Amino acid sequence: MVVIHRRSMKKMSGARKVPFRKKRLFEKGNRPILTSLGERKVQLSKTRGGNLKAKLQRTDIANVLDKKTKKFFKSKIINVVENPANRHYVRRNIITKGTIIETEKGKARVTSRPGQEGTINAVLI
Repeated sequence: MVVIHRRSMKKMSGARKVPFRKKRLFEKGNRPILTSLGERKVQLSKTRGGNLKAKLQRTDIANVLDKKTKKFFKSKIINVVENPANRHYVRRNIITKGTIIETEKGKARVTSRPGQEGTINAVLI
């Protein structure tokens, strides 16, 4: 399934607009990658310009920053506590930016976009 980002095909009156061209490749979007808990799995995809994007599908490890000591450490993710993107993501253990996760060191807020960057960076709360 491909998502096409274009203008609405309806006028304000409700009438149909006639498209002035066909679909273009640069208008193409992708389905969201819903990163969940589990053994690490990364999906590589080509982006515009020939670059590669690592999309994180599953993971159980996060890079957590302790603000007091100003040091990063790797920590195992135990559970998803809260997700501001969608309240139903909590019971499905889906991790997005802003999600509050429970780690071995305590609760942390995710500051990265795992479906876009391929890693989970978090800050202790």
